[in-house]
Amino acid sequence: MIQERALAFALGAASAREIDRHNIYQATALAMRRALARLRLAPDHVLVDGKPMRALRREHTAVVGGDGKCYAIACASIVAKVTRDRLLARLAERHPEYGWERNSGYGTAFHVSALRVAGPSAHHRRSFVVSALGPLAADPAADAQVIEG
Repeated sequence: MIQERALAFALGAASAREIDRHNIYQATALAMRRALARLRLAPDHVLVDGKPMRALRREHTAVVGGDGKCYAIACASIVAKVTRDRLLARLAERHPEYGWERNSGYGTAFHVSALRVAGPSAHHRRSFVVSALGPLAADPAADAQVIEG
């Protein structure tokens, strides 16, 4: 319903590799810039949920708790979360061991346990794997060293 009634909407994303390379803040700004560039109508003004983002490189108004205060931000949040959940459901079909269809990509105990057993996929952020399992976990060569050593 949101997409049907919106004057325009666009999605933007950053890859796990981009998040690891730049950091979550810079990757979030990159994804937002991509979404703004894809809009078929240029916005008069940009509203952002949370604190101001200099990395957005565009004039905007930041609204802390914006999804509870602003209809446009709430709609954008819903579209983003539904899109993420659909992507994770498709990934779960290819990688059922991680339970992505149930955990929405969050580091649940089940997900971390699956990482220990199956190891990381190409879709995991290496920074997440390191924080969840330790520094050797993100390096496939380290696994061979541990097994051989």
